[in-house]
Amino acid sequence: MNTRDYKISAAGEVYHIYNRGNSKNNIFFQEEDYNFFLTRLRQNLFPSTVKLNRYNRMQLLPENSFSLLSYCLMPNHFHLLIKQNLEISPSKLILKICTSYSKYFNKKYEHVGHVFQDRFKQILVDHNDYLIWLTAYIHQNPKVSGLVTKLDEYSWSSYREYLDKPSYDLCSKELILSQFKNRKDFLDSTEAVYEIIKTRKDLEHLMLDNG
Repeated sequence: MNTRDYKISAAGEVYHIYNRGNSKNNIFFQEEDYNFFLTRLRQNLFPSTVKLNRYNRMQLLPENSFSLLSYCLMPNHFHLLIKQNLEISPSKLILKICTSYSKYFNKKYEHVGHVFQDRFKQILVDHNDYLIWLTAYIHQNPKVSGLVTKLDEYSWSSYREYLDKPSYDLCSKELILSQFKNRKDFLDSTEAVYEIIKTRKDLEHLMLDNG
């Protein structure tokens, strides 16, 4: 059963984590904003790549704490599909990223108050069909919202990684791609989800900029 109990997490499990801007406001305005969020995400996923010195004393998580399976940053929300590898709660990863981003955002835009709405949502991905559905759904966010007509035109999701196009290279793709016979099978599955979301009104609440 899916759960949003943040006290419950376990190594080997996969979680869909998402949140949006406070009062549904945008949290990303410029390319620099997306880059800052993804840089903080990279630093905590791959801490061995960060050069620490007396001027840079960030407290990073242990190496290989999490694997990122897919992601999408939208103007007013984000989605992360994360596999927990060690006995470290995903909340520690999200807290580090969102706290750092909030400080950056408030300073840059002279904003006062919360950047994100309440606490992030964390849902256990408890079966394989749900895993495949979520991957496609996360990648379809920009197209369903009308930001692009082709998914590979959007720079702030992991879809381009799955096509081996220039990207941020943050994801561990093997778990997802191993579910498909070939690349075309993966693409067809992703496109099928777009048609389902567009034709089923009861799924509109999943698009966080609408809900």
